[in-house]
Amino acid sequence: MEVENKNEENEEFTPYQSKKGKLNLKRKHSDAGKDDETMEEVTAEQMDTLMKPAFPPLKKEKLDDGTEIRKIRVPKHRYSPLKENWLKIFEPIVEHLKLQVRFNLQSRSVEIRSCEETEDIQNLQKAADFVRAFILGFEVDDALALIRLDDLFVDSFEVKDVKQILKGDHLSRAIGRVAGKGGRAKFTIENVTKTRIVVADQKIHILGSYQNIAIARRAICNLIMGSPINKVYGNLRSVASRAVERF
Repeated sequence: MEVENKNEENEEFTPYQSKKGKLNLKRKHSDAGKDDETMEEVTAEQMDTLMKPAFPPLKKEKLDDGTEIRKIRVPKHRYSPLKENWLKIFEPIVEHLKLQVRFNLQSRSVEIRSCEETEDIQNLQKAADFVRAFILGFEVDDALALIRLDDLFVDSFEVKDVKQILKGDHLSRAIGRVAGKGGRAKFTIENVTKTRIVVADQKIHILGSYQNIAIARRAICNLIMGSPINKVYGNLRSVASRAVERF
């Protein structure tokens, strides 16, 4: 038994090797203190390498000369409206905001960038929001309000975000309730809340101030959930009158 114990003490052993870290260290009982320190150092270094986050390289938002650029993808069904209203989009971006704009045929996107004549760098984001609102389906005159006013936003959501169980005819009826007969419900919500609404298939886009968007979205959600149109109109008028009294 004594001989076996001596042999076991002289035997070398290797620590457990994980799949992530490859450790090929060997130690003896005689040099246990020194080897423990080296093991701790190696494992600490390996833990540092494993814990470091690996982020992919970011895309260039700035060009070499310091100018910034924005790109807005254009879907196929918005090519012809963009072509027809290109002058109305081009003039305010170039003449008033002092930016450069073009339509890239290869990437099918509208590219806007700053130049030496650009007075305020915030104009670049205003122009991008203006073009994006037009691509979503808003009229050019309505989307121009994003350039003229600072407190306007665009909020988008889907019908299924309100009620996920809607399918087939039930989904179509929910979209029909939002639009109303001849678009009457949509126009009423727009006039009362002073917003602009676009119903694009299952997606709904609302353009307006933060408070007005919240009122219009609540009314649209009630219609999707199945509330009677008269009840929604009554709630709209009471909420809108209270909002006017505050200001």
